[in-house]
Parts: sequence; structure tokens; C-alpha cells
Amino acid sequence: MSNTYTWYQTLIKPSWSPPSWLFGPVWTVLYAIITATFGWVFYKVFTGKLSWTIALPFFLNLIFNFSFTYFQFGLKNNLFAAIDIFLVLITIIWSFIAIWPHSKVIVYLNIPYLLWVSFATFLQFTITYLNR
Repeated sequence: MSNTYTWYQTLIKPSWSPPSWLFGPVWTVLYAIITATFGWVFYKVFTGKLSWTIALPFFLNLIFNFSFTYFQFGLKNNLFAAIDIFLVLITIIWSFIAIWPHSKVIVYLNIPYLLWVSFATFLQFTITYLNR
């Protein structure tokens, strides 16, 4: 773990990059939102009140979200991490479009997630570019 931390600290980052300690608290709040809102979507799908096609972007988002840590810190591959975080962003937007007719509240509650991932995508693209 310390090897990964050391590696990440050596990367060139933009001056506007937030401090490392901020990521933990932000993601803790976001994962609470994701757990509640995505859980609601999956519950509605399992009880037959929503179609599986509506849950697909939510499911893919979870896969891409959890894959990011592996690409960035396991493989130490900035390019794969950049592609992955972009897919996280795309699936958030797709999930908003899919759920909007059924629950606008789910969209509103996930706006912080969208904003943070938009920022994280730009940050990751910048780090990837700076460390090419």
C-alpha cells in the first residue's frame, strides 16, 4: 500500500488538484448517496416496478466505479484510469436519462456524484496528460 501511495505522490498533478486527504471524506459521502439511491433503483427492479433496462446504467456505473481503483492504484495505469473514469461519467449521465421519467429525486440526489465525477474526470485526464 505504501508503494502505491509513494507512486501516486510522485505523479505530476495540476496546481488545482485537491489534497489527497479530501478524497476519502468526499467518496464516503458519495458512496452513502450511491448506496441509498442505487439500492432504491435495484429494489424497484427486483420487485418488478422498474425494467432491467433502467438498471443497466446503474449496474455498469458500479462496475466502472469500483474498477477505477484497480486501474489507477493496482495497475498504476493513468490511461486505463482515465478511460474508466470517463465511463463512470457517461454511465451517470445515462442513468439520469434512464431514471428521470420514474424518479426525479434519484437524479437530484446524485447531482453531487455527477459534479465530483465530472471534476475527477477532468483531473484524471490532466494527470494522464502531464505524466505521459
